[in-house]
Amino acid sequence: MTTRIKHLYLHVPFCNSICFYCDFCHRVYDEKLAYRWLDRLKSEIEDNCKDKYETIYIGGGTPSSLNEDQLERLLTMIDPYTGECLEYTVEINPESLSEDKICILKKHRVNRISMGVQSSDDQILRSLNRRHDFACAKEKIALLKRYGFENISVDLMYSLPGQDLDILNRTIDDILGLDVKHVSLYSLTIEENSVFGKKGIDHLDEDIEADMYELIDSRMNEAGYIHYEISNFCKEGYQSRHNMGYWDYDDFLGLSAGASGKIGNNRYSNTRSLERYLNEKDIRDEDLHLSRKEMMFENIMMSLRTIYGLDIEEFNRKYDSDLIREYPLGISNKYIEIRDGKMFCTKPEILNSILLDFMD
Repeated sequence: MTTRIKHLYLHVPFCNSICFYCDFCHRVYDEKLAYRWLDRLKSEIEDNCKDKYETIYIGGGTPSSLNEDQLERLLTMIDPYTGECLEYTVEINPESLSEDKICILKKHRVNRISMGVQSSDDQILRSLNRRHDFACAKEKIALLKRYGFENISVDLMYSLPGQDLDILNRTIDDILGLDVKHVSLYSLTIEENSVFGKKGIDHLDEDIEADMYELIDSRMNEAGYIHYEISNFCKEGYQSRHNMGYWDYDDFLGLSAGASGKIGNNRYSNTRSLERYLNEKDIRDEDLHLSRKEMMFENIMMSLRTIYGLDIEEFNRKYDSDLIREYPLGISNKYIEIRDGKMFCTKPEILNSILLDFMD
Protein backbone atom coordinates (compact mmCIF):
# COMPACT_ATOMS: atom_id res chain seq x y z
CA MET A 1 0.00 0.00 0.00
CA THR A 2 1.36 3.42 -1.00
CA THR A 3 0.85 6.25 1.48
CA ARG A 4 1.48 9.95 1.05
CA ILE A 5 4.94 11.05 2.15
CA LYS A 6 4.55 13.63 4.92
CA HIS A 7 8.16 14.61 5.57
CA LEU A 8 10.89 16.21 3.46
CA TYR A 9 14.57 16.51 4.38
CA LEU A 10 16.94 18.60 2.24
CA HIS A 11 20.69 18.64 2.84
CA VAL A 12 22.79 21.75 2.18
CA PRO A 13 26.37 20.45 1.74
CA PHE A 14 28.21 23.70 2.53
CA CYS A 15 29.75 25.23 5.66
CA ASN A 16 31.75 28.41 6.15
CA SER A 17 34.25 26.35 8.17
CA ILE A 18 34.59 22.70 9.16
CA CYS A 19 34.02 21.79 12.80
CA PHE A 20 36.69 19.39 14.08
CA TYR A 21 34.14 16.76 15.23
CA CYS A 22 32.01 16.73 12.07
CA ASP A 23 31.87 13.98 9.46
CA PHE A 24 28.62 14.95 7.73
CA CYS A 25 28.50 15.54 4.00
CA HIS A 26 29.89 19.06 3.67
CA ARG A 27 32.59 21.19 2.13
CA VAL A 28 33.79 24.75 2.64
CA TYR A 29 31.38 27.20 1.01
CA ASP A 30 32.21 28.22 -2.54
CA GLU A 31 29.84 30.69 -4.20
CA LYS A 32 30.13 29.36 -7.76
CA LEU A 33 29.83 25.75 -6.61
CA ALA A 34 26.77 26.63 -4.53
CA TYR A 35 25.03 28.07 -7.60
CA ARG A 36 25.81 24.87 -9.54
CA TRP A 37 24.40 22.85 -6.65
CA LEU A 38 21.18 24.89 -6.74
CA ASP A 39 20.79 24.21 -10.47
CA ARG A 40 21.22 20.47 -9.91
CA LEU A 41 18.90 20.53 -6.90
CA LYS A 42 16.17 22.21 -8.93
CA SER A 43 15.97 19.24 -11.28
CA GLU A 44 16.02 16.77 -8.37
CA ILE A 45 13.15 18.60 -6.70
CA GLU A 46 11.14 18.63 -9.94
CA ASP A 47 11.72 14.89 -10.43
CA ASN A 48 10.89 13.80 -6.88
CA CYS A 49 8.60 16.24 -5.07
CA LYS A 50 4.96 15.35 -5.68
CA ASP A 51 3.28 16.25 -2.39
CA LYS A 52 2.73 19.09 -0.01
CA TYR A 53 4.60 18.11 3.13
CA GLU A 54 3.57 18.31 6.78
CA THR A 55 7.17 18.88 7.88
CA ILE A 56 10.17 20.23 5.99
CA TYR A 57 13.67 20.23 7.43
CA ILE A 58 16.58 21.94 5.67
CA GLY A 59 19.80 20.81 7.36
CA GLY A 60 23.43 20.36 6.55
CA GLY A 61 26.12 21.38 6.50
CA THR A 62 24.99 24.90 7.24
CA PRO A 63 22.06 26.28 5.23
CA SER A 64 22.81 29.79 6.52
CA SER A 65 26.24 29.62 4.84
CA LEU A 66 24.45 30.32 1.54
CA ASN A 67 24.39 33.97 0.50
CA GLU A 68 21.10 35.89 0.50
CA ASP A 69 20.38 35.30 -3.20
CA GLN A 70 21.08 31.58 -2.90
CA LEU A 71 18.92 31.21 0.22
CA GLU A 72 16.11 33.03 -1.59
CA ARG A 73 16.43 30.71 -4.60
CA LEU A 74 16.49 27.60 -2.42
CA LEU A 75 13.37 28.49 -0.45
CA THR A 76 11.55 29.62 -3.60
CA MET A 77 12.10 26.13 -5.05
CA ILE A 78 10.48 24.63 -1.95
CA ASP A 79 7.52 27.06 -1.87
CA PRO A 80 5.17 24.87 -4.00
CA TYR A 81 5.39 22.08 -1.41
CA THR A 82 4.75 24.09 1.78
CA GLY A 83 0.97 24.48 1.55
CA GLU A 84 0.20 21.96 4.30
CA CYS A 85 3.44 22.43 6.25
CA LEU A 86 2.96 22.43 10.02
CA GLU A 87 6.67 22.68 10.85
CA TYR A 88 9.31 24.18 8.56
CA THR A 89 12.80 24.07 10.06
CA VAL A 90 16.06 25.56 8.81
CA GLU A 91 19.41 24.96 10.53
CA ILE A 92 21.64 27.99 11.05
CA ASN A 93 24.92 28.94 12.67
CA PRO A 94 25.02 32.23 14.58
CA GLU A 95 27.92 33.79 12.68
CA SER A 96 26.38 33.27 9.23
CA LEU A 97 22.88 34.49 10.08
CA SER A 98 22.14 38.06 9.01
CA GLU A 99 19.06 40.22 9.42
CA ASP A 100 18.47 39.98 5.66
CA LYS A 101 18.53 36.18 5.85
CA ILE A 102 16.04 36.24 8.73
CA CYS A 103 13.71 38.32 6.53
CA ILE A 104 14.05 35.73 3.75
CA LEU A 105 13.24 32.89 6.15
CA LYS A 106 10.20 34.79 7.40
CA LYS A 107 9.03 35.58 3.86
CA HIS A 108 9.01 31.89 2.93
CA ARG A 109 7.06 30.84 6.05
CA VAL A 110 9.89 29.06 7.84
CA ASN A 111 8.54 28.70 11.38
CA ARG A 112 11.26 26.82 13.26
CA ILE A 113 14.98 27.54 13.64
CA SER A 114 17.62 25.05 14.76
CA MET A 115 20.79 26.84 15.86
CA GLY A 116 24.17 25.22 16.41
CA VAL A 117 25.32 26.65 19.76
CA GLN A 118 27.09 23.57 21.26
CA SER A 119 28.60 25.35 24.29
CA SER A 120 28.66 28.73 26.01
CA ASP A 121 32.36 28.37 26.83
CA ASP A 122 34.22 30.38 24.19
CA GLN A 123 37.48 28.47 24.71
CA ILE A 124 35.71 25.17 24.05
CA LEU A 125 34.01 26.65 21.00
CA ARG A 126 37.41 27.63 19.59
CA SER A 127 38.75 24.13 20.28
CA LEU A 128 35.89 22.73 18.14
CA ASN A 129 36.70 25.23 15.35
CA ARG A 130 33.36 26.94 15.84
CA ARG A 131 33.45 30.47 14.41
CA HIS A 132 31.01 32.13 16.81
CA ASP A 133 31.19 33.00 20.48
CA PHE A 134 28.30 32.69 22.89
CA ALA A 135 27.59 36.42 22.81
CA CYS A 136 26.95 36.08 19.07
CA ALA A 137 24.52 33.22 19.66
CA LYS A 138 22.61 35.26 22.26
CA GLU A 139 22.47 38.23 19.92
CA LYS A 140 21.10 36.21 16.99
CA ILE A 141 18.48 34.43 19.11
CA ALA A 142 17.27 37.80 20.38
CA LEU A 143 17.12 39.03 16.77
CA LEU A 144 15.13 35.97 15.67
CA LYS A 145 12.65 36.56 18.48
CA ARG A 146 12.24 40.20 17.43
CA TYR A 147 11.21 38.93 14.00
CA GLY A 148 8.61 36.64 15.53
CA PHE A 149 10.45 33.31 15.57
CA GLU A 150 9.12 31.64 18.69
CA ASN A 151 10.00 28.01 17.93
CA ILE A 152 13.79 27.97 18.32
CA SER A 153 15.90 24.90 19.05
CA VAL A 154 19.56 24.97 20.06
CA ASP A 155 22.18 22.22 20.01
CA LEU A 156 24.10 21.39 23.19
CA MET A 157 27.16 19.11 23.19
CA TYR A 158 28.84 17.30 26.08
CA SER A 159 31.84 14.98 26.63
CA LEU A 160 33.97 17.60 24.89
CA PRO A 161 37.77 17.93 25.30
CA GLY A 162 38.48 20.38 28.13
CA GLN A 163 34.92 20.21 29.45
CA ASP A 164 34.19 19.23 33.07
CA LEU A 165 31.02 19.18 35.13
CA ASP A 166 31.49 22.76 36.34
CA ILE A 167 31.92 24.09 32.79
CA LEU A 168 28.95 22.05 31.64
CA ASN A 169 26.82 23.32 34.53
CA ARG A 170 27.60 26.93 33.58
CA THR A 171 26.74 26.13 29.97
CA ILE A 172 23.38 24.72 31.06
CA ASP A 173 22.74 27.96 32.99
CA ASP A 174 23.52 29.94 29.84
CA ILE A 175 21.40 27.71 27.58
CA LEU A 176 18.44 28.01 29.96
CA GLY A 177 18.98 31.77 29.92
CA LEU A 178 18.29 31.80 26.18
CA ASP A 179 14.67 30.83 26.92
CA VAL A 180 14.24 28.64 23.83
CA LYS A 181 11.54 26.05 23.28
CA HIS A 182 13.73 23.09 22.37
CA VAL A 183 17.22 21.75 23.12
CA SER A 184 18.90 18.90 21.21
CA LEU A 185 21.62 17.07 23.10
CA TYR A 186 24.68 15.47 21.50
CA SER A 187 27.51 13.52 23.07
CA LEU A 188 30.80 13.93 21.23
CA THR A 189 31.27 11.03 18.84
CA ILE A 190 34.70 10.68 17.28
CA GLU A 191 34.28 9.93 13.58
CA GLU A 192 37.25 8.40 11.79
CA ASN A 193 37.28 11.00 9.00
CA SER A 194 36.76 14.05 11.22
CA VAL A 195 39.66 16.27 12.25
CA PHE A 196 39.39 14.94 15.82
CA GLY A 197 39.44 11.38 14.48
CA LYS A 198 42.54 11.99 12.39
CA LYS A 199 44.28 13.63 15.37
CA GLY A 200 43.41 10.73 17.70
CA ILE A 201 41.42 12.91 20.08
CA ASP A 202 38.91 10.97 22.18
CA HIS A 203 35.77 11.80 24.11
CA LEU A 204 35.76 11.82 27.90
CA ASP A 205 35.71 8.81 30.23
CA GLU A 206 32.41 6.90 30.06
CA ASP A 207 31.65 7.46 33.75
CA ILE A 208 32.13 11.23 33.38
CA GLU A 209 30.03 11.16 30.22
CA ALA A 210 27.23 9.38 32.11
CA ASP A 211 27.45 11.96 34.93
CA MET A 212 27.17 14.74 32.36
CA TYR A 213 24.09 13.18 30.80
CA GLU A 214 22.44 12.84 34.21
CA LEU A 215 23.31 16.46 35.07
CA ILE A 216 21.76 17.76 31.86
CA ASP A 217 18.68 15.59 32.32
CA SER A 218 18.19 16.78 35.90
CA ARG A 219 18.73 20.46 35.16
CA MET A 220 16.50 20.51 32.09
CA ASN A 221 13.67 18.72 33.89
CA GLU A 222 13.92 21.13 36.81
CA ALA A 223 13.60 24.00 34.33
CA GLY A 224 10.33 22.61 32.96
CA TYR A 225 11.60 20.89 29.82
CA ILE A 226 10.17 17.52 28.82
CA HIS A 227 12.80 14.87 28.06
CA TYR A 228 10.66 13.46 25.29
CA GLU A 229 13.38 11.57 23.40
CA ILE A 230 16.81 10.26 24.34
CA SER A 231 18.58 13.35 23.00
CA ASN A 232 15.84 15.98 22.97
CA PHE A 233 14.13 18.30 25.45
CA CYS A 234 11.25 20.66 24.80
CA LYS A 235 8.70 22.91 26.39
CA GLU A 236 5.15 21.54 26.30
CA GLY A 237 3.86 21.40 22.72
CA TYR A 238 7.23 22.05 21.06
CA GLN A 239 8.33 18.51 20.20
CA SER A 240 10.05 18.39 16.82
CA ARG A 241 7.30 17.17 14.47
CA HIS A 242 9.86 16.31 11.80
CA ASN A 243 11.99 14.17 14.09
CA MET A 244 8.88 12.55 15.54
CA GLY A 245 8.22 11.40 11.98
CA TYR A 246 11.54 9.52 12.07
CA TRP A 247 10.81 8.03 15.49
CA ASP A 248 7.30 7.01 14.42
CA TYR A 249 8.97 5.28 11.46
CA ASP A 250 7.11 7.35 8.88
CA ASP A 251 8.27 7.56 5.28
CA PHE A 252 10.32 10.60 4.31
CA LEU A 253 11.94 12.00 1.19
CA GLY A 254 15.63 12.98 1.30
CA LEU A 255 17.04 15.40 -1.28
CA SER A 256 20.56 16.50 -2.26
CA ALA A 257 24.02 15.07 -1.70
CA GLY A 258 24.35 13.39 1.69
CA ALA A 259 20.60 13.00 2.27
CA SER A 260 18.80 9.77 3.11
CA GLY A 261 15.19 8.73 2.74
CA LYS A 262 12.76 5.89 3.38
CA ILE A 263 9.76 5.07 1.22
CA GLY A 264 7.92 1.86 2.03
CA ASN A 265 10.48 -0.91 2.40
CA ASN A 266 13.09 1.05 0.43
CA ARG A 267 15.77 2.96 2.35
CA TYR A 268 18.30 4.93 0.35
CA SER A 269 21.27 7.24 0.81
CA ASN A 270 22.42 9.75 -1.78
CA THR A 271 26.10 10.11 -2.59
CA ARG A 272 28.23 12.17 -0.22
CA SER A 273 30.35 13.29 -3.18
CA LEU A 274 29.30 16.75 -4.34
CA GLU A 275 31.16 16.20 -7.63
CA ARG A 276 29.17 13.05 -8.36
CA TYR A 277 25.94 14.75 -7.35
CA LEU A 278 26.61 17.63 -9.75
CA ASN A 279 27.77 15.55 -12.69
CA GLU A 280 25.96 12.19 -12.65
CA LYS A 281 22.32 11.19 -12.97
CA ASP A 282 22.63 8.21 -10.61
CA ILE A 283 23.22 9.75 -7.18
CA ARG A 284 22.40 6.77 -4.95
CA ASP A 285 25.19 5.26 -2.84
CA GLU A 286 22.86 2.87 -1.07
CA ASP A 287 19.47 1.48 -2.04
CA LEU A 288 18.21 -1.18 0.37
CA HIS A 289 15.02 -3.21 0.20
CA LEU A 290 14.16 -4.01 3.79
CA SER A 291 12.58 -7.28 4.81
CA ARG A 292 9.48 -7.36 7.01
CA LYS A 293 11.64 -8.41 9.99
CA GLU A 294 14.10 -5.58 9.39
CA MET A 295 11.32 -3.01 9.23
CA MET A 296 9.72 -4.37 12.39
CA PHE A 297 13.00 -4.14 14.30
CA GLU A 298 13.75 -0.63 13.03
CA ASN A 299 10.23 0.48 13.96
CA ILE A 300 10.72 -0.86 17.51
CA MET A 301 14.18 0.72 17.74
CA MET A 302 12.94 4.18 16.71
CA SER A 303 9.72 4.18 18.74
CA LEU A 304 11.41 3.17 22.01
CA ARG A 305 13.58 6.30 21.83
CA THR A 306 10.64 8.46 22.92
CA ILE A 307 8.47 8.76 26.02
CA TYR A 308 5.44 8.02 23.81
CA GLY A 309 6.43 4.43 23.16
CA LEU A 310 5.18 2.00 20.53
CA ASP A 311 1.45 1.53 19.86
CA ILE A 312 1.14 -2.27 19.87
CA GLU A 313 -2.21 -2.48 18.05
CA GLU A 314 -1.01 -0.19 15.28
CA PHE A 315 2.26 -2.14 15.00
CA ASN A 316 0.43 -5.46 14.74
CA ARG A 317 -1.87 -4.11 12.06
CA LYS A 318 0.98 -2.55 10.09
CA TYR A 319 3.03 -5.76 9.94
CA ASP A 320 0.26 -8.35 10.30
CA SER A 321 2.04 -9.60 13.40
CA ASP A 322 1.74 -10.23 17.12
CA LEU A 323 4.42 -8.15 18.85
CA ILE A 324 4.21 -9.98 22.18
CA ARG A 325 4.57 -13.44 20.60
CA GLU A 326 7.23 -12.42 18.06
CA TYR A 327 9.55 -10.79 20.63
CA PRO A 328 9.17 -12.69 23.93
CA LEU A 329 12.79 -12.09 24.98
CA GLY A 330 12.61 -8.36 24.26
CA ILE A 331 9.28 -7.98 26.04
CA SER A 332 10.71 -9.70 29.14
CA ASN A 333 13.59 -7.21 29.50
CA LYS A 334 13.30 -5.50 32.89
CA TYR A 335 13.48 -2.06 31.26
CA ILE A 336 10.57 -2.77 28.89
CA GLU A 337 7.12 -1.87 30.19
CA ILE A 338 3.70 -2.39 28.61
CA ARG A 339 0.77 -0.25 29.67
CA ASP A 340 -2.35 1.15 28.02
CA GLY A 341 -1.66 -0.79 24.83
CA LYS A 342 1.82 0.66 24.34
CA MET A 343 5.37 -0.58 24.86
CA PHE A 344 7.88 1.73 26.58
CA CYS A 345 11.56 1.69 27.40
CA THR A 346 12.04 2.92 30.98
CA LYS A 347 15.80 3.49 30.57
CA PRO A 348 16.26 4.83 27.03
CA GLU A 349 19.84 5.96 27.65
CA ILE A 350 20.87 2.28 27.46
CA LEU A 351 18.49 1.45 24.64
CA ASN A 352 21.22 -0.04 22.42
CA SER A 353 21.90 -2.84 24.89
CA ILE A 354 18.16 -3.39 25.50
CA LEU A 355 17.57 -3.80 21.77
CA LEU A 356 19.84 -6.84 21.70
CA ASP A 357 16.94 -8.79 23.19
CA PHE A 358 14.78 -7.84 20.20
CA MET A 359 17.29 -9.16 17.66
CA ASP A 360 17.04 -12.64 16.18
